[in-house]
Amino acid sequence: MHIHDLIGIGFGPSNLALAIALQEQAAQGGAPVDALFIEKQPRFAWHPNMLLDHAHMQISFLKDLATLRNPASPYTFLNYLHAKHRLQDFINLKTFYPSRHEFNDYLSWAASHFSEQCAYGEEVLSVLPEMQGDKVSLLRVRSHHPEHGVRERLTRALVVSVGGAANVPTPFAAFKGDPRIFHSSRYLGAMAQQHQPRRMAVIGAGQSASEIFLDLHNRGGIDVDLVMRARSIKPSDDSPFVNEIFNPEFTDYVYSQPTQARAALIDEFMNTNYAAPDLALIEQIYQVFYRQKVGSPQTHRFLRRHEVEHVAETRDGLTLRLHDLDTGTTSTASYDAIVLATGYVRDMHHALLEPLASHLGDIDVARDYRVQTDERFGPAIFLQGCCELTHGLSDTLLSITSVRTGEIVGALTPWLDANRQAHSHRHLAVAF
Repeated sequence: MHIHDLIGIGFGPSNLALAIALQEQAAQGGAPVDALFIEKQPRFAWHPNMLLDHAHMQISFLKDLATLRNPASPYTFLNYLHAKHRLQDFINLKTFYPSRHEFNDYLSWAASHFSEQCAYGEEVLSVLPEMQGDKVSLLRVRSHHPEHGVRERLTRALVVSVGGAANVPTPFAAFKGDPRIFHSSRYLGAMAQQHQPRRMAVIGAGQSASEIFLDLHNRGGIDVDLVMRARSIKPSDDSPFVNEIFNPEFTDYVYSQPTQARAALIDEFMNTNYAAPDLALIEQIYQVFYRQKVGSPQTHRFLRRHEVEHVAETRDGLTLRLHDLDTGTTSTASYDAIVLATGYVRDMHHALLEPLASHLGDIDVARDYRVQTDERFGPAIFLQGCCELTHGLSDTLLSITSVRTGEIVGALTPWLDANRQAHSHRHLAVAF
């Protein structure tokens, strides 16, 4: 069976940026790396169900797949604009924040250059140890394709970049599979399946909740309740000094701190990324509620400081029992559909790597994103996008993606060279 140098699980922006970094290293004279990426989506797509009209990026286009690592890369956003004959037009927009539609098109354009390195439409089931005596020499990656069944591949190294899984609050867990209750990550597709909903609830206080509330308002004909535990919608702090926490060198600072100090840093700057929409969105939502006070139809409600205690199926639809955190009282409200804009959990790598648990322990990650292993474990495993607790808030964002992949390539390349050399020496010894 063919042995890959590297298999990447997932082909979103992080592993796409890694493919670019590997290609550019080879173009500069480095040893080519036999890398394959496995992606469960049938084609490249970046949050396709949140490509809402008028939605824009929250970070600068300069934090693209390559610029901060290599401004001369052919895969920068600026070179994409040049290739699409829109560079001058974009300059005339006078913005650092392209539409989400355009940035998705940029990512898809970059991904199109690596289609032969990506197995689309396959979901990775597990990663198994390939033993040589009492040592793990390789990794066996098992994946499933709807038409072609289960496939297994061997690799010397692995990069896990699977993104986040929908965070579903406990009261909604029993309704898994109900098309009327869906996470924001499925918003556009799920809305297309609804049958003329008249009453909807949006649960959450962040960017996605705000965008979805406004999208539902602009559709017309839908009464929307915006439900959140928070007292108010707080804007993201994107002031210059605070934004320095997303600089690559800040990752060094976070990683060098003891565990308790890391947690304090994440808590201190939580409002830069979590439950913190753009100020412009908050102002638009405020205007919607203000116009209702002036005399427009009272179609929407802002249920702040409310927590969902229970969900039930009733003759009125989906009925929520809501607890008012200020007064301690409870009330009920019924809806035709409910959107959970409740964020993500980033622990999917634990399930994938479970067969290796005896070698990986609690999955401690080094500064270069490599998982620490015992002496009986030969392969290298790197994690992307699930190291927030050790590497800081920027880990799940695009901000450091290009730099992080450069660091992973910098760690992977000498390791692969040593691995190949050791493998060659073993064969030479057998020949003699």
